[in-house]
Amino acid sequence: MLDAKFVRENLDTVRSALEARRCDWDVAAFIRLDEERRELIQKVETRQARRNEASKQIGGLMKEGRSAEAEQLKDEVRLINEEIAASDAHLAQVDEDVQLLLMTIPNIPDATAPVGVDECENVEIRRWGTPPTFDFEPVPHWDLGPQLGAIDFERGVKLAKSRFVVLGKDGARLNRALINFMLDTHAGRGYTEWSLPALANAETLTGTGQLPKFEEDLFKTGEGLYLIPTAEVQLTNLHREEMLEADDLPLHYCAYTPCFREEAGAAGRDTRGMIRVHQFDKVELVKLTTPETSTEALEGMVTDAEYILQQLGLAYRTVALCTGDMGFSAAKTYDIEVWLPSYDNYKEISSCSNCTDFQARRASIKYRSPGEFKGSRFVHTLNGSGLAVGRTLVAVLENYQRADGSVVVPDVLRPYMGGQEVIVG
Repeated sequence: MLDAKFVRENLDTVRSALEARRCDWDVAAFIRLDEERRELIQKVETRQARRNEASKQIGGLMKEGRSAEAEQLKDEVRLINEEIAASDAHLAQVDEDVQLLLMTIPNIPDATAPVGVDECENVEIRRWGTPPTFDFEPVPHWDLGPQLGAIDFERGVKLAKSRFVVLGKDGARLNRALINFMLDTHAGRGYTEWSLPALANAETLTGTGQLPKFEEDLFKTGEGLYLIPTAEVQLTNLHREEMLEADDLPLHYCAYTPCFREEAGAAGRDTRGMIRVHQFDKVELVKLTTPETSTEALEGMVTDAEYILQQLGLAYRTVALCTGDMGFSAAKTYDIEVWLPSYDNYKEISSCSNCTDFQARRASIKYRSPGEFKGSRFVHTLNGSGLAVGRTLVAVLENYQRADGSVVVPDVLRPYMGGQEVIVG
């Protein structure tokens, strides 16, 4: 979330950021509540001053034996106390309303983020690899997977509902191989691995920005817990309400988790196959850094995610998201898009974002800062997919398929599959 003081003192900047993000956040409501808050504070301070003055007068009158006048002032003090109590209660409600309003404003875009309306105005940064060419008609994964016995869409519907998937035989084995390969690779590049709950409480999801604004996209249990939409939620909140030491930063974390998304606002998009499903596996990367190093840390995170695709030999491109396409908590985001023959195009497989201090302020994650910034400061948080496992599995099946319907296992995955070189039906 943004700091109320920052919003108050930089209304033009906030309005420009909201316009760039195509967001209709109620600036007028914030101004109204902020003015009401200041009036209440001034009223309370004025009444407190009068109470203090009257209390002193009461003591003097009592010493002089003027008890009747003292009693009148005591009545005034009692009335002032009632007024202050009512104003304090009103102020508490206004403060709560301000906080709730601030919880719904998106992050301020970084100055280097491209300004644009939607994904059509994202900016391509680079490409790696060459999409494969086939001397046969490539089969999309929604047909190839069932032919191999690797993906079963019908049983996913039978066991749960539409947009749930069952992986079988070499599909399940390939999925597990990808997870282990990703985790081992990131651990070798300096990330500490965690094993995390798949359920999170409301405070945790509020800390990273999923609540309260995006509750409709979450699966909720009867006990008030939520199935996590990404391990970013848990990894970032490991240090919620903690004071870290500057020497401990940066922290580089990774985790594999299943992820769950209702995606109420995504009806009709990529519903065929495994591109957009309600449950999927993902290896997540999270960094906690100082403000001075978060820009460089984002570039490093993108490099780490790209490295997975390079090792798998999958062609991809990296794009900088424009302001109208960025996520709620992000100040700057790069998407990595892998080549999928079924789409004859690139599709997102990783999204890496610098959230600056937006999440840290919500989750109260600070560090003791030495030097010129003595005192405590909010950390900067970053997150990225390293990678979405299901989409990577799809990319392997489609890009490594052969005319006879078999699929070649990429070299780096063979040790994780007992030396298996080919997937056959």
